[in-house]
Amino acid sequence: MSSTQDSMVAIGPGLAVAVIVLAFAAVAVNRLARTGHATDAAVAVARAVVQLAALAAVIAVVIQNVWASAAFVGVMSVAAAWTSGSRVARRRPQWRVVALLWLPVAAPTVLVVAVLVAVGVLPAAGLAIIPTAGILLGGAMNTTSLAGRRALEELAARRGEVEAALSLGFLPREARSEICTEAGATALLPGIDQTRSVGLVTIPGAFVGMVLGGAPVSHAAIMQLFVMVALLAVSAIAMAVTAEMAARQLV
Repeated sequence: MSSTQDSMVAIGPGLAVAVIVLAFAAVAVNRLARTGHATDAAVAVARAVVQLAALAAVIAVVIQNVWASAAFVGVMSVAAAWTSGSRVARRRPQWRVVALLWLPVAAPTVLVVAVLVAVGVLPAAGLAIIPTAGILLGGAMNTTSLAGRRALEELAARRGEVEAALSLGFLPREARSEICTEAGATALLPGIDQTRSVGLVTIPGAFVGMVLGGAPVSHAAIMQLFVMVALLAVSAIAMAVTAEMAARQLV
């Protein structure tokens, strides 16, 4: 079969029209519902087009060399930290914030990928490193953004509780820690629910991609299990570090 026949959707003019219509629908619904994210949705679509085109061009080159692949992952991690910084700070983040948020966003992914390569579970090749790191970075970025925003929002809303704890002799970090952890933990719910419902409600992309690529269904299931468990671990670390940073007023 041709690659077009093997893909999930038919690649052609019809797909281009569908993407354009869906993009307009996303922007229109956001505008009509007054969510405040109509412009964000339009910018996100435009950036996705440009960035995926660039990715297709760049990855064909860097994937051939493991060090080039590692450098590419580094660029991805900085972009992810910048995105989380803009969400947590709700403004254009300073480089200090980006540098701090690199820890929860990228460090867990770097650690997991490095260990997996060292023990031989993940091949030391760009074809394996870049997609794995990309999936884990995306999960950690989303968790950091949500955990950071929720923690700061709760600290502002429950300022009285913090002040009461301080009056009882708690240290500032201790007075804020429980609130930050409780609020930040809500960022873990989407990943936990997706893992619990996999195969019943959702059929993830890694599984579908491997099956379409000709891999045995059992291998695809094992690979998907690895990805989802790794995401849970990376997200848990990202949430814990982000909540601690919020409690110490570092972000």
